[in-house]
Amino acid sequence: MTGTGERTVPRPRTLDVYRQWWTHDARWYQGVAARFGHEVANEINAEALRYVAVQVGRRIVRQCGGRPAGDREELRRRYDLCSEWMFPSELRDGGTAVLANGDIELTMRQNFAVTMVRMAGSLDGYRCPCTDVHAGWSEGLGVTLTRNCATACLRSGDPACRLLMRVADQEAGSPPGG
Repeated sequence: MTGTGERTVPRPRTLDVYRQWWTHDARWYQGVAARFGHEVANEINAEALRYVAVQVGRRIVRQCGGRPAGDREELRRRYDLCSEWMFPSELRDGGTAVLANGDIELTMRQNFAVTMVRMAGSLDGYRCPCTDVHAGWSEGLGVTLTRNCATACLRSGDPACRLLMRVADQEAGSPPGG
C-alpha cells in the first residue's frame, strides 16, 4: 500500500498467513473443547484432518501418474510427500522408514501442531489425530491399513512420535496397492 505520507507495507509471506490459520485452528479447538468438551473437539478435529488427508493422498497419486506404488519404498516416499503437503518440513522434523518386517514407521521429533495446541492452552485434553491422518493418506493413496498405531507420542512427553503402518496386502506378499 502506498500513498502520500504512507509507508509501504510488505505483503505477508505465505508461511505467516498459514501460521495465523494454525493459530485459528488451535483457538477453534480450544473453544469447542471449552463449550462441548475435549472428546467432541478431538472427534471433530480428527474427522476434518482425515478428510484433508484423503484429498492429499489422492493428489499424490495423481502427481505420480495415477498408478499405485510399486513397492514399500515407493509407498514410503508417497507418505513423505503426503506429510510435506500437510505439514511442511519447515514446521516439523521427521520422516519415514520401511522396517525389516515391511511396516512403514513415521517418526516425528518436532510437530508444530502439538506446539500450537500447547500455546493455546489445550494440550491436557488434546488427543493427537495422527492415526486418523495416516488412515486418510492411505485411503487417498489407495491402500488399506491393517495396522495403524502410535508407539510413542510427543504429546505424552516422548522425545518423538513413532507411528507404525502396515498395508493389507503385506501379508499376502504383493506390492502395496497392486
